[in-house]
Amino acid sequence: MTSPRIEVDLGKIRHNAETVVGRLRKRGIRVTGVTKAVCGHPAVAQAMLDGGCTGLAEARLSNVRRLRDANKNCSITLIRTPMLSQVDEVVQLCDASYNTQIVVIAGLAAAAIRKNMVHDIILVVEMGDLREGILPENVGAIAQHVVNMPGVALKGIAANFACLNGIAPTAAKMAAFSSLSTEIEGLCGPYIEAVSGGNSANLPWAFGKQPVGRVNDLRLGEAILLGVDPITGKQIGGMHTDAFTLIAEVIETDAEPALPSIALVSPDFAKPRLVSNDAGARRLILAIGQQDTDIQGLTMPLGTALIGATSDHLVVGTHHSTFRVGAEMRFPMNYKALMRAMAAPDIQTELRDDRYPRRSPSRSKAKHLALI
Repeated sequence: MTSPRIEVDLGKIRHNAETVVGRLRKRGIRVTGVTKAVCGHPAVAQAMLDGGCTGLAEARLSNVRRLRDANKNCSITLIRTPMLSQVDEVVQLCDASYNTQIVVIAGLAAAAIRKNMVHDIILVVEMGDLREGILPENVGAIAQHVVNMPGVALKGIAANFACLNGIAPTAAKMAAFSSLSTEIEGLCGPYIEAVSGGNSANLPWAFGKQPVGRVNDLRLGEAILLGVDPITGKQIGGMHTDAFTLIAEVIETDAEPALPSIALVSPDFAKPRLVSNDAGARRLILAIGQQDTDIQGLTMPLGTALIGATSDHLVVGTHHSTFRVGAEMRFPMNYKALMRAMAAPDIQTELRDDRYPRRSPSRSKAKHLALI
């Protein structure tokens, strides 16, 4: 097998989706599967849909195109505010988009009219994370503008938590957000269909016993893909945390000191290492580096510890004697590491599934996808 590569267990992704969809259905909340961390991979998206997700959400049009090219005719929402330069393509490819800027909404409306279409608008409300969003006191006025604008339709509102500043949703914040939908209906008239309360960070709140109010949708990526709570990093009960594994190949096993013994050119290189200069430890170099993934987001195998990494080398220390040149090492990944690895052109992806024994189409010449 070729390395570096990512092994993807579609059955575990499907199971995670089924698990969280089933639990949230009892609370009246549907799930939109977020595929941005896997660059809109069609097979992963299908596993989410097979697990009960009612639609998909993406942040980049390149990923949406990939999904559409794979004949994904499900509902796809663009969850990053559209670029004004891309409004025609957004209207063509996406059923709905998240918005904060009236000038962009006007551009989407004009593009929809040119195409004889109606594009759905979901207004993002700033609820404390301080990334993007309309202030709650201003959302009603903007909603009125959208309702009166031909070419677009006000579909709903959305909130975002724990992305930029790690602000977790609280019961009070969620109740305030929920009440906004009723206030907007009072101002504008049309029924607010979608009240998307947030992302995977909302699951502790959603699994609780307090009322969920008008919230009827959550956008879940990390929870389905990795089976963990993004805030604590802890496993969600009943979910798989090993659907993705990064495999890298050993290219050097020479016994060298773990720490340099010569004078350093720059004090910036004098960083603490997680491995001591132990005579009993072996030093390995693997053919993967910072250009491929977030090295700090990799979990080192048992008995192995990180020494350091450069753009294309990963240096680890180990007491295992089984690793030789050509051997492979397997790494679980966190969300940041997964996101970067899936976008890296030199990392291949191999799909494992218990349901569909067929070959997956290639994303590009540099990205071989095979179901094994």
